[in-house]
Amino acid sequence: MTHPYFDGAAPRAFAHRGLAAPDGSYVENSLAAVVAALSAGAEYVESDCHVTADGTVVLFHDESVERITGVPRLVADLSIDELSALMSDRGGLLTLEVALDAFPGVRWNLDVKAALAAEPVGRLVAPHASRVLVTSFSDARRRIALQAAAQAGGVPATSAGTSVTARAVAAAAGRSQALLTRALRGIDALQIPERRGRIPVLTQRLVRMAHAAGTEVHVWTINDPIRMRELVESGVDGIVTDRVDIALEVLGG
Repeated sequence: MTHPYFDGAAPRAFAHRGLAAPDGSYVENSLAAVVAALSAGAEYVESDCHVTADGTVVLFHDESVERITGVPRLVADLSIDELSALMSDRGGLLTLEVALDAFPGVRWNLDVKAALAAEPVGRLVAPHASRVLVTSFSDARRRIALQAAAQAGGVPATSAGTSVTARAVAAAAGRSQALLTRALRGIDALQIPERRGRIPVLTQRLVRMAHAAGTEVHVWTINDPIRMRELVESGVDGIVTDRVDIALEVLGG
């Protein structure tokens, strides 16, 4: 049975960390970036979850805040008030709780970036499970978040972490549908790059076999409109992009 997260028609355009301002006036994963993505017509927003020193889950990609704020400190060492102050002139900080409540029409794609964030992410998304997809490069963190959500009464969608993805890619390379289907049991989506260095990850065989297993394939991070169209024409179900405004034009055209 397809998870309610995927009720909308494919192909899907995922706003990668929202839609940051080209002039830098507001940054990725900020309140302003999410609002900009929605204003462009986005339904799916991809974001990342860290946890502050006082236990608040926030939408933030890096372990350190230095790239975004210029301050060489870790998210985990800052209080929510300190981080909010640093983000006040960069588009505004979003906590996960506020994001889920303030944007009821958004389908969130949430990447659990820190081990300490996994359990609280699961609890927070449980009431919103029909419109949340939980992922992580760490399958262990992803499973902790899913277990916490289930214990709180919700079952979000999920995409594979690195170890599950590696098994699926190997199974596709070996042309074993049985092994691939086993690897993707309980997995709603494969969210992958086109390649890792010189090694191709995305192949048409992988897309075909993932579909046979009942799993969507989403590719990141694609900003070129020509490549977006080519990927969709090849059967890819979703594009994760920094330019969701462009992707929506391409995918809708």
